[in-house]
Amino acid sequence: MTNTSLLSKRRNIFIGLFLVIITLVVYWQVGNHEFVNFDDNRYVTENRFVTSGLTLESIFWAFSFKDKEGSYWQPLTWLSHMLDCQLFGLRPGRHHLANLFFHLVNTFLLFWVLNRCTGMCWRSAFVAVLFGLHPINVESVAWVAARKNVLSTLFWMLTLLAYVYYAKRPCLTRYMLTFLCFTAGLMAKPMLVTLPFVLLLLDFWPLNRLQLGQFGGDDAARKKQVDFLGCRVPHGYFIVLEKAPFLMLSFVLIHINLSSLEPHGGIISPETVPVSLRIANALVSYIVYIGKMLWPLKLAPLYPYPEHVPVMQTVGAGFLLMCVSAAALGAVRRRPYLLVGWLWYLGTLVPVSGLVQVGLWPSMADRFAYVPLIGLYILIAWGLPEIFLRWRHTKIWLAATATVLLTILMVTTWQQIQFWKNSVTLFEHALKVTSNNSLAHFNLGAALSKQGRIDEAVGHYSESLRIQPYYLSAHYNLGAVRTRQGRVDEAIEHYLTVLHINPDYAAAHTNLAIALIGKGKIEGAIYHFQEALRIKPNDVNAKNNLKNALRDQQKGQ
Repeated sequence: MTNTSLLSKRRNIFIGLFLVIITLVVYWQVGNHEFVNFDDNRYVTENRFVTSGLTLESIFWAFSFKDKEGSYWQPLTWLSHMLDCQLFGLRPGRHHLANLFFHLVNTFLLFWVLNRCTGMCWRSAFVAVLFGLHPINVESVAWVAARKNVLSTLFWMLTLLAYVYYAKRPCLTRYMLTFLCFTAGLMAKPMLVTLPFVLLLLDFWPLNRLQLGQFGGDDAARKKQVDFLGCRVPHGYFIVLEKAPFLMLSFVLIHINLSSLEPHGGIISPETVPVSLRIANALVSYIVYIGKMLWPLKLAPLYPYPEHVPVMQTVGAGFLLMCVSAAALGAVRRRPYLLVGWLWYLGTLVPVSGLVQVGLWPSMADRFAYVPLIGLYILIAWGLPEIFLRWRHTKIWLAATATVLLTILMVTTWQQIQFWKNSVTLFEHALKVTSNNSLAHFNLGAALSKQGRIDEAVGHYSESLRIQPYYLSAHYNLGAVRTRQGRVDEAIEHYLTVLHINPDYAAAHTNLAIALIGKGKIEGAIYHFQEALRIKPNDVNAKNNLKNALRDQQKGQ
């Protein structure tokens, strides 16, 4: 190794460590954060398989396709949560720091991959800074339930790194390592189904394995051939064919996840949310994400899904996307990074665009942009120097811009992280920056109720129901609060509403039965305890209460 290459390697390591340190400084405060009542209970605190740690039963559950209550098939994500519980119990700060660890590694790997691909260390570092410190990524790091995001992205980056080494010197071992990392990523979150598409983009730029002429009229490029399964195949087609195993595995995982979600009613039907509304919202969201990247204010954990999208917004968003795509395509020979960065952004957002919707689907989500915005960061990092090259004192302008941007990112991200301190701060902020947010009112009500602030909780539950009158969980929780207040008639009314919409809501049957006992209606209570046990035969609470109710009935006779 020459002195120059040794110095270059040391410089790259120093830059990578610097990126990790400044990101760590900004995010370290998450170690003092609590769990929030937004899926943290389902993923960790109230999940008996997770809280029991790495037991044989829990590991089997993680890999099984059943009993996930409509969650994706994500065994590695479940195992990571189990490992946290095994090591740290339910100390929330340690779980948050585990998320931060993955984000730090992702930031370092992104820099390493881009620098390895391009040899442009400062531009690669700029991309990594944007990724590591952009406020829109706070949700993926500061939310324990977003573990699947940071963990799957770790395997995304490892897949890219392995692929870059494979592309530099192809061999079966490196190819299999790439495929193994990709497989692990799919087992953390199905978001990686778009990664084969990204590998093709990297083949075009910056790896230069794929040229446009290999599929067109360039005879020299088209005549370049390689051996594939005993046949001579044009090099361009081979580059595409080597992605076939990745694509096939992606389709298998898509099928597995759709199959596991459908029995639980996790997939939202077109009758509930029309396809036309999904397309309109997706087009507008593509533009809104760009806006949030450029002006990252009013970030929230959930953006309510619109009842309709104005036609002019839809048409305008579609037209703007087509114009940018046409411009990137027109500049492809001189500035290939524009097309690659733009298509990275467009392509990786497709799985979370809402065309297929699962569960309580938002209009958009900050966590959805964690990987897609890397494409736009690349576009910016390679585009800005070309703009400044036309000015005098280029290096001074670039350094000044980077310094100002770094300072702004550190301050705004620090502030955004503070909103995730606990459920109350999170959803109070969400209500300030969004409107008609039924879920935010509900979750804030639940958090306030837990703190004993009952009157405030009732106000937020009521507002949640004003926005969404058939929100079952809000009716259920409001019934529980009214029972505690001694307003049993109102509680019964809310439980009956829940059961009218969903007759198989076991907990509502149990709570309704308890409320009926308070009104002296033993026979009705027995019926609802029995219904609860029909739905959940192992419900200990319902069993014990049923025994007591039957005993009281016998005494009354």
